[in-house]
Amino acid sequence: QVQLVESGGGLVQAGGSLRLSCTASGRAFNSYVMGWFRQAPGKEREFVASISWNMYSSDSIYYADSAEGRFTVSRDNAMNTVYLQMNSLKPEDTAVYFCALDTEGTATISSKEYDYWGQGTQVTVSS
Repeated sequence: QVQLVESGGGLVQAGGSLRLSCTASGRAFNSYVMGWFRQAPGKEREFVASISWNMYSSDSIYYADSAEGRFTVSRDNAMNTVYLQMNSLKPEDTAVYFCALDTEGTATISSKEYDYWGQGTQVTVSS
């Protein structure tokens, strides 16, 4: 059984930075897409960023418009961990952030394409 464990959320002032981590355990993967989503109170879960990996090609990385230029997604396969570096945070970035894993390596921005989810970590940005 695959498990995803997130860490790194917290309270930060506007303009500050946080780095979220998502560590996967349970099995090895020949390919995957790891996505980051967020959900603010009263709003739907939305795509933030994703990184896809397979042993035959270079990474593919995608960002939502709201994250482009401020957030960076990266991976460390040796650690089975994917990171989301968030800089220049804004109050509107406040949400619970989730990592999600697609083990087929084909998922894009839809949450329905992901098979496994972490428990979520709270990010709060004060003004």
